[in-house]
Amino acid sequence: MEEKKPIDFHQYRANVKKKRFENKKFFDNAQRKRPKNIDSHIQDLHEEVFENTNCLDCGNCCKTTPSMVNNRDVKRIAKYLGLTQGEFSEKYLAVDEDDDTVFRITPCVFLDKENNECTIYEVRPKACREYPHTDEHKVSLDIMRRNVGVCPAVYQITEKLKRVYIDELKKK
Repeated sequence: MEEKKPIDFHQYRANVKKKRFENKKFFDNAQRKRPKNIDSHIQDLHEEVFENTNCLDCGNCCKTTPSMVNNRDVKRIAKYLGLTQGEFSEKYLAVDEDDDTVFRITPCVFLDKENNECTIYEVRPKACREYPHTDEHKVSLDIMRRNVGVCPAVYQITEKLKRVYIDELKKK
């Protein structure tokens, strides 16, 4: 079995920056002219990329992006931690500029920085369970565009996706 190389975050960030305009154009075109089979293609690429991806090698999402938390999440996590919903909300949550409820601190307070494991994994928020949202029935290309700069796996999926659709999107 091939040994996995650690993620070179310096190179990853340089690649994201270098491809910023190309990716913006690609996602703008894909949203406007959304190819019929793009969702199933993204799901297939998700499976392919995540066969060789271990999120614990990275943890960048937990280190850089405050996760959204819904009311069910609050109820479940507060109970797990032995807190009231009010205590949990006051201690851990804030409202961001988009009016979403999110964890107030990044890196996430529940991230074990030694091994990138979630200390509330069993009850983690829905947004965390579903991240990076590339295996959903109808993929949000806007969310995917934002996650290219956070998740190296989404970056890989995007690069593979562009190879398939970039010419098709130019024709439409």
